[in-house]
Amino acid sequence: MPAESVVELDGASLTPEDVVAVAREDAPVRLAEEARTAVRASRERVESVVESGEAVYGINTGFGDLVDTRIPPERVDRLQTNLVRSHAAGAGRELRREEVRALLLTRANALAKGYSGVREVVVDHLVTLLAEGVHPVVHSRGSLGASGDLAPLAELSLVLIGEGSARVEVEGREGDEQDGTEVLSGEAALDRAGLEPLTLRAKEGLALINGTQLTVGLAALLVHDAERLCRAADAAGALTTEVTMGTTAAAEAAVQSVRPHAGQATSAANVKRLCAASEVVESHRNCDRVQDAYSLRCLPQVHGAVRDAVAHLREAVEVELNSATDNPLVFPAGRVDRRTSGTDRADVVSGGNFHGEPLALRLDYATNALTELAAIAERRVDRLLNPHLQESHLPPFLTTESGLRSGLMIAQYTAASLVAECRASGRASTDTIPVSGNQEDHVSMSATAAFGARRALDAARTVVGVELLCAAQAAEFVDDDLSHGVGTGATYEAVRDVVPPLDDDRVLHPDIAACDALVATGALDATLAAALDGGIE
Repeated sequence: MPAESVVELDGASLTPEDVVAVAREDAPVRLAEEARTAVRASRERVESVVESGEAVYGINTGFGDLVDTRIPPERVDRLQTNLVRSHAAGAGRELRREEVRALLLTRANALAKGYSGVREVVVDHLVTLLAEGVHPVVHSRGSLGASGDLAPLAELSLVLIGEGSARVEVEGREGDEQDGTEVLSGEAALDRAGLEPLTLRAKEGLALINGTQLTVGLAALLVHDAERLCRAADAAGALTTEVTMGTTAAAEAAVQSVRPHAGQATSAANVKRLCAASEVVESHRNCDRVQDAYSLRCLPQVHGAVRDAVAHLREAVEVELNSATDNPLVFPAGRVDRRTSGTDRADVVSGGNFHGEPLALRLDYATNALTELAAIAERRVDRLLNPHLQESHLPPFLTTESGLRSGLMIAQYTAASLVAECRASGRASTDTIPVSGNQEDHVSMSATAAFGARRALDAARTVVGVELLCAAQAAEFVDDDLSHGVGTGATYEAVRDVVPPLDDDRVLHPDIAACDALVATGALDATLAAALDGGIE
């Protein structure tokens, strides 16, 4: 989506691509008129409950284990402010700019559904913070993923009431931690954006902090990046197949048709398309080698399974981005069966939509899948470098005068260490620690799962970058008279645009970082799109 495209929040149609556009490309945001109507109606229902004097959780009672404590009408507003202050108990690193923007966007969209009971001005403040580049300082740790991402959302919400702090972007200024920003108090940051601090009314504090928006915002960015990484891994694996004199026979459509997993078919088709017209592959079609090693031959099966795991996560993210996840939820009269709602009124109902399990389980699944993507890429790196496994046309560790020179030997060490790091993640959703006097006795750890998935993705991307580096170097030892495939040739050229051939030993960190960035920035995607008339899937 182009940055100039407006992302309209209606509580029903937000996509991971919209999150990327707003979080990374500063696409403008506006609240849809139908959403304003829904928000106003929801607020009217909350005010009717307040006027009735009925005891309703989140409006005039305490929270968590204090649910049975009744709050008098004259102190209901103070209750909401106290809630935000007391729950702003985060720790760890600050969320990055894109993470905070994803959090602001997804919280605004959830409120826009019209089941949270906040005033329009609350949603408008969130949208204005995005537009004005005011990013609350939010610490990354503290969420249990039930009751939602409480501590991070509370730190975000502090700025809305003129408390806490925010990073405000200043053109041409170098900030203390992030270039071009300065940290202001919440009140000063609101003033910079032309806003007045909010005085939170009944239900609004709880509506702001109770939901899965940190988890789903991180997951939306992750889905986008993981899909890009899958394409890069196919390109790296295809180039490795080619330069090791492997065959593309295992990627034939007939093989996939009798085991029709969607991801497997896509990766196999990508390998065939990348290697199309490869004279290198054709040069040894009738050689004596019967089979390639699994890391080459089973590329479609492994990469495809990773694709399927990422698709499974995308499905949950697309639902969660457009869900009402706070508690209690405010429904029109008659929407809920009075006999089962647990209250005298059917329009305010306590439930569990804040529980992050639907995301946590799939994030861990994605983490494990990305770990396998890193693992198989590292095995291909070893096949490129290892003198005991290589074809005779490749010198040990891809350098001439090996022994005197170490070539790319230690690049594989780095890949191996990153695979080990991936394997240390992926188990957050199976943990739970009861909190709030055991009222909240089962939590999802969904935010922990999201951060673990991000670590795994970043590590896997670097491993794929190492494979690109090594495969391009191996290409230097392939017969110059033989041309690469259309896609593998473009992949090789993309690497060579950022890293020169290794003629002598040199510091490898810049080369690895450049190949990592080739994937992370989408530059490899762009190169393949140009070479292959739209790229690969």
